[in-house]
Amino acid sequence: MFSKTSHRSFSESDMPPSGSTELPADWSIKTRLLFTSPHPFAWADHLKAQEEAQGVVQHCRAVEVTLPPGIQDPKLCTELRCAFQQSLIYWLHPAFPWLSLFPRIGADRKMSAKTSPWSNDESLQHILMSDWSVSFTSLYNLLKTKLCPYFYVCTYQFTILFRAAGLAGNDVITALISPTTRGIREAMKNEGIEFSLPLVKESGHEKKKASGTSLGPGQYVMKITFYVIQWLSPRCNRSKQVSDEDEEESFSWLEEMGVQDKIKKPDILSIKLRKEKHEVQVDHRPESVVLVKGTNTLTLLNFLINCKSLIAASGPQAGLPPTLLSPIAFRGATMQMLKARSVNVKKQGVSGYKDQFSLEITGPIMPHSLHSVTMLLRSSQSGSFSAGLYTHEPTAVFNICPPVDRVLGKETVREELANCGLHPKTLDQLSQTPVLGKSSLRSVEMRDYVYNWRP
Repeated sequence: MFSKTSHRSFSESDMPPSGSTELPADWSIKTRLLFTSPHPFAWADHLKAQEEAQGVVQHCRAVEVTLPPGIQDPKLCTELRCAFQQSLIYWLHPAFPWLSLFPRIGADRKMSAKTSPWSNDESLQHILMSDWSVSFTSLYNLLKTKLCPYFYVCTYQFTILFRAAGLAGNDVITALISPTTRGIREAMKNEGIEFSLPLVKESGHEKKKASGTSLGPGQYVMKITFYVIQWLSPRCNRSKQVSDEDEEESFSWLEEMGVQDKIKKPDILSIKLRKEKHEVQVDHRPESVVLVKGTNTLTLLNFLINCKSLIAASGPQAGLPPTLLSPIAFRGATMQMLKARSVNVKKQGVSGYKDQFSLEITGPIMPHSLHSVTMLLRSSQSGSFSAGLYTHEPTAVFNICPPVDRVLGKETVREELANCGLHPKTLDQLSQTPVLGKSSLRSVEMRDYVYNWRP
């Protein structure tokens, strides 16, 4: 049913080769996709009323659509056009027609000219937050029962990705938060939420592993000499040269030598200040990503509902609850559509001008939509297209591979998440262990039904 895996990170050598029939899973949110192809995208325009309605129904009923590898005339293929409509649908809360609610990080300038009737109305803010709490709880319950595969919580300061058990190589519910600050991490600790900093922990693990290797007699003496020199050096120099982990390790070496009493150990306050400085250094950076697992995600849910700093107290986003993004419907959600348009241009080549066809998709493009659209283009464009992918940068770090204790088998994941609303092939992709690290897909090309990509 499952296999044990070691706690390790993935490097470029672990990444599947660029030149495959499948893309690696990308957990970042895209803001724009620009596809180009030698074949027209006219089939994606001007859907008939019946095709649009059928696409909505297929989405709501999670209908699995499988198209043949090559379609002779895509413009006349009703199944393709309905499936395209189906792939563009996503669910949002809250929803205000005059206000774009994604992205939230760095959106103050765009929102500054918009009307916000709740900004100075506390009773209205309370109603919005109460309604948001109901929607958030509904999404989490769907995730817990494996009826929702994943969802995002987008605040004005950070983004959270909640994933169901079985996705991204984990056998429990996980939540990734990025970017974070020492303040939010301390608040989570005070609420009893257990979490880890995977990227910080990873570097520390590597240091310990390196220091635990066997040393020869000469190296042993050199290491002892190094630590004695460090401890005898003026403190102002030591603080620059030795990290907190090195200080702790070096003092243990001095204890082994029996000379710890003759060396003055830094006072507790100095050590605390240095540790706090180290913690603050990762704030707002990808390295500050926080991982919460299992039952602690429920504690995180309650913490977020009651966290006053979750909502901006001033500025254009004042009083506005975070944005909830989901691939499936939930309580209080509004159905939304990604915007798609095709453009035909003339491009100059060696032998003159030739047609260049493109398809642009904009909006909060989640992982399942990216996979669904590429599957459709594989059929409609006869296995030949290119794509530029534009990432919402704070979410690129969601592609890291956190340590896992066990990985569920593909068949087990398919069985347990059969009703989560994803196409089986999309589910297979998103259940894979992430391999992109802190990067995300930036460029994709398909030639003869084979993918090549660049992070």
